[in-house]
Amino acid sequence: QVQLVESGGGLVRPGGSLRLSCAASGFSFSQRGMIWFRRTPEKGLELITGIDRGSSRKTYADSVKGRFTISRDDAKGMLYLEMRRLKPEDTAVYICSNVDDRGQGTQVTDSS
Repeated sequence: QVQLVESGGGLVRPGGSLRLSCAASGFSFSQRGMIWFRRTPEKGLELITGIDRGSSRKTYADSVKGRFTISRDDAKGMLYLEMRRLKPEDTAVYICSNVDDRGQGTQVTDSS
C-alpha cells in the first residue's frame, strides 16, 4: 500500500524558513520522480516543484524559484522541501506526490 506522509508544517513569519518532509513507502521510491504541490482556496492545486529519480533534474514554478529547494534521500525513502524567505502567499497545504498518489498534506500558515 502506497503511503505518503507529510510533516513539518506550521506557523511562520514572513521571511522565515521551514523544512517539510514526506515519508514514502509502499512503492519503489528511488525509481520514481517526485513532486510537491500546494493547495489554497484561491488558486486550487499548484505544482511548485519536482525532482527526477537520481536527483539529476529539479524544476520549480516561478512563484518559488530561488526560495524553495527540493531534495530526496532514496536510502530513507524521504522527500524534502526547504522553504526560505517565506511570503504570506506561501500559506497553503503542501502535498507530496509520486505522480500517481498524493499524501494528505501539511499546513503552512503565515503568522503575521
